[in-house]
Formats: sequence, C-alpha cells, structure tokens
Amino acid sequence: MEINDQARKELFAQVEHLSDEVINRKPAEDKWSIKQILQHLYLMEGSVAKTIQTQLANDGQSITTVKPIQLTVHRSKKVDAPNFVTPTSEFSTLHDLKIKLSATHLTLHDVAENALEDQLAVKSYPHPVFGEMSLTQWIPFVGYHELRHIEQIKEVKEQLGI
Repeated sequence: MEINDQARKELFAQVEHLSDEVINRKPAEDKWSIKQILQHLYLMEGSVAKTIQTQLANDGQSITTVKPIQLTVHRSKKVDAPNFVTPTSEFSTLHDLKIKLSATHLTLHDVAENALEDQLAVKSYPHPVFGEMSLTQWIPFVGYHELRHIEQIKEVKEQLGI
C-alpha cells in the first residue's frame, strides 16, 4: 500500500486549497472537472476493494503472469472509464469528496492488511487493458491509477488558469 499512500498524499496536496466552485468547473465540455476525477478515483478504489473481497471469498484459483501496472501512469494511451466508475456532473464539495476518498482508502487498507498474501497471489480478476491480473497487483494498481489522474488534475488546473 506504499504507492497508494504516497499517491493519496500527493492527491490531497494537489487539491488542498481549491474552492468547491473551482473543482466543479470543467476546462472544456469534453473534459472532466477535478471533482469528476476525484469521484472517479473513489469509485474505482471502492470497486477494487469490493472486487478483491468477492474474489477472496470464491473457491477458485486463477494464477496469472505479472503485468506492467506501473505503465498506468503514462497518459499517452487514453482509456475510457467503465460505466460503474464514470463520474456524474452533480456538484460536490471538496470536503465530501475527501471523506469518500478517505473511506475507500481505509477499506482498501483493511482488505490489504487482512488478506493472506498467498490468497491474493492465486486469484485474479480481469483488467480492461492488462487482462487477467492477480489480486496482489490490483492493490498497487489503484495507487498507479491515482498517480495517472494526479497528472490529469495538474493539466485541468493549468487549463483553468490555476
């Protein structure tokens, strides 16, 4: 969870002094606002934590190869978010978003701490880009995914003149 904790610390630093109005402003009609990026991140993190819990409860095993998840931070390839992690356009406060992000982060921490490493290694779940990915890799993937979106937040801030 080291990469996850590092990413979360950096994420909160990037948005710390932004107003609710600013985070809800889209830089362009076809771009996400900072609020939408933050919402996407907590939806993703919560979904991954729940998926890991579900897969650990299943009896089956599915061992797979190690995937280059660190490539997630490179933004040269656009990946469309699945519907279940696509953000809404509804107004949200930074305070509420931080509460939700903290809750999903705590849930993923609990999953990571309570799961046995050998259980995580012998179970997998498909990723839209990497294919079957071990549950072991899903945990740090969340951190790399967040680092990717921190770069997106920096771009949005620049586009908004911040």
